[in-house]
Amino acid sequence: MQKEIKHTWHFSQSPEEVWEYLTKAELLAQWLMKSDFQPIVGHKFRFIGNCNDDGKAAAYCEVLEIKPYTRVSYSWQTNSLTDNKPYNSKVVWTLSASEKGTNLQLVHDGFTAVEDVIAHNDGWTRIGNNMVAFLNAVKI
Repeated sequence: MQKEIKHTWHFSQSPEEVWEYLTKAELLAQWLMKSDFQPIVGHKFRFIGNCNDDGKAAAYCEVLEIKPYTRVSYSWQTNSLTDNKPYNSKVVWTLSASEKGTNLQLVHDGFTAVEDVIAHNDGWTRIGNNMVAFLNAVKI
């Protein structure tokens, strides 16, 4: 079974500009979900909204790593689609400068059920496309 999701997107903005959209809660809310994220290792936070219209958390998280303009990772706890029991996985965003802007890679791993891989892959594809559309609309 595939236990990892991997996506890469390209942005014309610099790594510093893309970083802002990964680490500022008010910007995360515009393309991903509402959250109480802070870029501090050990900070516990939630993503709320889009996935659950009832205002409940879509995921409970903890910041695991912050390397400014390069990498941010956090744990990701949500309930499995197969048995509704919580499971833990990990989300890692890696930024790298390119000649024409920034490459952004997402790796989400630690899945235990194929249904969760499929659902999260669909979600990350949609969310990544939201971020591309959002940042492409921002003037540089």
